[in-house]
Amino acid sequence: MVTAMTLKAAVAGGSGYAGGELLRLLAAHPEIEVATVTGASSAGELLGASQPHLAASPLGALEIASTTPELLAGHEVVFLALPHGQSAAIAEALPVDTVVVDLGADFRLEDAARWEHFYGGTHAGSWPYGLPELPGQRPLLEGARRIASPGCYPTSVALGTAPLLAAGLLEPDVVVVAASGTSGAGRAARTSLLGSEVMGAVSAYGVGGVHRHTAEMEQSLSGAAGVPVAVSFTPLLAPMPRGILATSNARLREGVTGADLRAALLDAYAAEPFVVVLPEGAQPTTAATLGSNAAHVQAVADPRTGRAVVTVAVDNLGKGAAGQALQNANLALGLPETAGLPLVGVAP
Repeated sequence: MVTAMTLKAAVAGGSGYAGGELLRLLAAHPEIEVATVTGASSAGELLGASQPHLAASPLGALEIASTTPELLAGHEVVFLALPHGQSAAIAEALPVDTVVVDLGADFRLEDAARWEHFYGGTHAGSWPYGLPELPGQRPLLEGARRIASPGCYPTSVALGTAPLLAAGLLEPDVVVVAASGTSGAGRAARTSLLGSEVMGAVSAYGVGGVHRHTAEMEQSLSGAAGVPVAVSFTPLLAPMPRGILATSNARLREGVTGADLRAALLDAYAAEPFVVVLPEGAQPTTAATLGSNAAHVQAVADPRTGRAVVTVAVDNLGKGAAGQALQNANLALGLPETAGLPLVGVAP
């Protein structure tokens, strides 16, 4: 039952992986209550059947409805966990005073030509970019009615590299190799994601600058650096359900040391609740961020090659998707930014 003091939320795409994680987080939120869950092929099912991990929650008894703007209207906040290209038409039909957080890519890119190149179709425009830890970004999200939540790979790369570029410590040419769990590819059945195909194997995909997240990385890093930043990105599929480990490297500016890199990260994240700069010598692991909205960050200098090596671990369904979407909704609704979001992971 939604109380008079509770903010009503709707989650479109609640039968997917990101939608399911978002619902798990919302189930424990102190001030937001899920009133509506929608889906496509799962419409008519009970949520607990589609998302078994929610079966013991009151949310498990909700019936998944078909996604329509009419059904989503009337909520204080609407989360759109839909395939790329499906959010724009729905968002346009929602009231302007409704907080809408899009977990898809429809409104992330500012450049229409880049959208058309990587995604095809008509560019729907851009909304405030929902990575609060980027320099100057949080004020744009506080009280916003429309927010574009970032992708998982761009989140991990920006959290590690943006502060170093903003401080002028790196050359604006970044090479990224990042491994993701299989949930990053979504819940749709694909032969390449079968257990027998994935177990015991690590494979590269989207090689050669064709992965869609490349444009998003270049956009956020260029904004932080104040100059265009080129990104060479190679994603890897790892045999694990969830998690991202991103390794970025770039040439150091003249005279920059490892101590300078760490100092810049510590300064950037001194007051950030979700970003942990690890002690010197420790490296991030995906297991340590599992189930949390945390990002673990480390940076070292390689004096032999004159390059920085920056490593970041996040849960791709947490800080990389659902957790970050909820963090953005908290900011937009004037709630504590950490409300309903776990700061610690699950181990083992």
